[in-house]
Amino acid sequence: MGGAVKAEFRKFFTTRLWWGMAIGVFLCGAALAVVFALLIPGRPSQGPGSPLAPGLDDPTMVSTVYTAGLSIAYLLTLTIGVMSIGSEYRHMTITSTFLATPRRVHVMVAKVTSLLGIGVFYGLVFLIGSVGVGATTIAIKGYSPIPEAGTIARTLALSLLVLGLWALIGLGVGILIPNQVAAILIAVGAAWIVFPLGGLLLGFVSWGRSIVPYLPSEASSAMVGALNSNTNVELLSWWAGALVLVAYAAVMAGIGSLLTVRRDVT
Repeated sequence: MGGAVKAEFRKFFTTRLWWGMAIGVFLCGAALAVVFALLIPGRPSQGPGSPLAPGLDDPTMVSTVYTAGLSIAYLLTLTIGVMSIGSEYRHMTITSTFLATPRRVHVMVAKVTSLLGIGVFYGLVFLIGSVGVGATTIAIKGYSPIPEAGTIARTLALSLLVLGLWALIGLGVGILIPNQVAAILIAVGAAWIVFPLGGLLLGFVSWGRSIVPYLPSEASSAMVGALNSNTNVELLSWWAGALVLVAYAAVMAGIGSLLTVRRDVT
């Protein structure tokens, strides 16, 4: 099993894809963190006699700064998950993989394990960019980069989990849709456009408001405690959001692994 896991890591880190994705993850984390840190005010009042709006002294707003680029970063790990299996079918290396490791279950367990590790790796790259640049900007504006250590630490740790789970969702999509290009387009389109837009529209109808918090994009936002942009819907708690996203990843990766174990690849 250890050899199969090492082989999966070697397949990924011996290509130019890994550092190209790393640059993209770092830049999206850093760029959006500095933009949000500059746009979010300190503690502005909303008008005479009105309560102060949340600013950079609020842990939720600081978490939003550090996770501003997470929705783009998880699109990249989602793509990596699709390609981890899609490229093998596209280039017909899946046959060699199963010949080298005849027990297909071991191959799929190795892919799941390696994708979680790759997701954590990119999570660290993302946090280096977002926290490094975001915290510096917040400090320059005269506020504490860590207003509440426990909340911020939990947000940063869950960001790593988010990226790993989206990679597993991508693995399932890559198996369910054998065409790699189509799988990437459908997966990214659903995560970037369909889920957010669907959540926004469902928020306007009474029966839809109970569905929105369970969409993967909304569950991801709930996990990291980001600012809720959909004012019509109340997000889940961080632990409930984590359970929902874990369920999505488990179902997608589980179904995909079961199909791969039984499917004829010749």
